[in-house]
Amino acid sequence: MDRAVDAVNLGTAGGSLSLWGLFMQAELLVKLVMLGLLGASVWVWAVVFEKWSSLRRVNKEADAFEDRFWSGGSLDELFDQEGTRPAHPMAAVFGAAMAEWRRSARIAGVDIARSGVRERIDRAITVTVQREMDRLERWMIFLASVGATAPFIGLFGTVWGIMHSFSAIAQMHNTNLAVVAPGIAEALFATAMGLVAAIPAVLAYNKISTDLARFAARLEGFGAEFSAILSRQSEEKG
Repeated sequence: MDRAVDAVNLGTAGGSLSLWGLFMQAELLVKLVMLGLLGASVWVWAVVFEKWSSLRRVNKEADAFEDRFWSGGSLDELFDQEGTRPAHPMAAVFGAAMAEWRRSARIAGVDIARSGVRERIDRAITVTVQREMDRLERWMIFLASVGATAPFIGLFGTVWGIMHSFSAIAQMHNTNLAVVAPGIAEALFATAMGLVAAIPAVLAYNKISTDLARFAARLEGFGAEFSAILSRQSEEKG
């Protein structure tokens, strides 16, 4: 008779081991942890998609701009078309350098090699690259934070759930698997959710950071080439 009762209890507990059942049976604090981790996971994927689309767009725009830049057309015309109101980082770098060079060119007899204009152009390029990269790197701290803290937040929910389960076991004076299993499963579910949020965040952070560093190097390389071009043109005019 006792074995029959245990079998019935085990079957009932097993039916509650679905994901929804584990969530509904969890303690309030564990539920809050799970909801927070679920929200973090959803936001991580939103950030990943936004960064992926942004990097794809700016690289495509940079390719098109560099084609126009190296086509041999007038730099003044290109500046008037895209440099005054840049729509992407590469155009912003070009516009900042060109604007600084134009301001310096208004001074009669300026020698870019000796008057410090080259340094001002380089500084304008550096500031612009940093500003544009700051915009692209938005939410990267969030990915890093989720990747670093989500497992520990999930572990906190697990520890709290196990403590509650052991307290319930002590009150019931029953260590039957049908009694122990649901509470332990609820607690471990919080750790699983922490890993579900953390793993994509870490992988995405590493990949996106690499892509951002590569794009920053591309902007800096373009800025250095353009600065050298302006320097040669100024020296030729001088």
